Amino acid sequence: MENRMIPALFTKEGFETRKSIASTYAGGNVVPEAFQKNPANCFIAVNMAERMNADPMMIMQNMYIVYGRPSWSSQYLIGTFNNCGRFSSIKYEFFGKPGTDEYGCRAYATELATGEKVQSVDVTIGMAKAEGWYDKKGSKWKTMPQLMLQYRAATFLVRTVAPEISMGLKTTEEVIDIEPVNVTSTGSVQDVVDRVEAETQAALETAKEEQAVKMAAEPVDVEAPAPEPVKVRPF
Repeated sequence: MENRMIPALFTKEGFETRKSIASTYAGGNVVPEAFQKNPANCFIAVNMAERMNADPMMIMQNMYIVYGRPSWSSQYLIGTFNNCGRFSSIKYEFFGKPGTDEYGCRAYATELATGEKVQSVDVTIGMAKAEGWYDKKGSKWKTMPQLMLQYRAATFLVRTVAPEISMGLKTTEEVIDIEPVNVTSTGSVQDVVDRVEAETQAALETAKEEQAVKMAAEPVDVEAPAPEPVKVRPF
């Protein structure tokens, strides 16, 4: 989207232009369900795309609307950080014994302009339990603890060193963990949960494949934590 060619939002012409764009997207069946026949949601996505200098379709594919509140997928937030050009890609460091409350993860990256290492706060299973994330209905902390630790640590890193990337929005995993969402009440919310489950499972499978390739090419570190077994349960 060439934002400079669109009139300012807070003018009649600018508002009508964005309204027209939103209506066009809402009439398509290739946009996610939360945006189909919903010009208001599409209007939000168009506005977010303009503010982030991104493509509206990409925003819609990575934004979830839960009870009218937009949120990002963790994968999108991490990808945007990795591609912003200011930092190296996010890396992860695990510590503690898997299966205990002390098992945790911190995310880190390097600021390219200064060479300075930036890192998140430590996220542990104990923290997830204390904050009420671990036992929240719809949460994946019990079945995919390693991946959830990575997602939450990365989210904290982005919020502390590059908050403008998230635009003040929570990730979908945060919304499910923190907000009082009834995942069985409406089709749109259930669709969010189904999509999060599918994306999380796909990310875990990708991580397992990458680990297998790395292990085949390098000596195995016997002290490294073994991948957690995955058992996806229905919501």
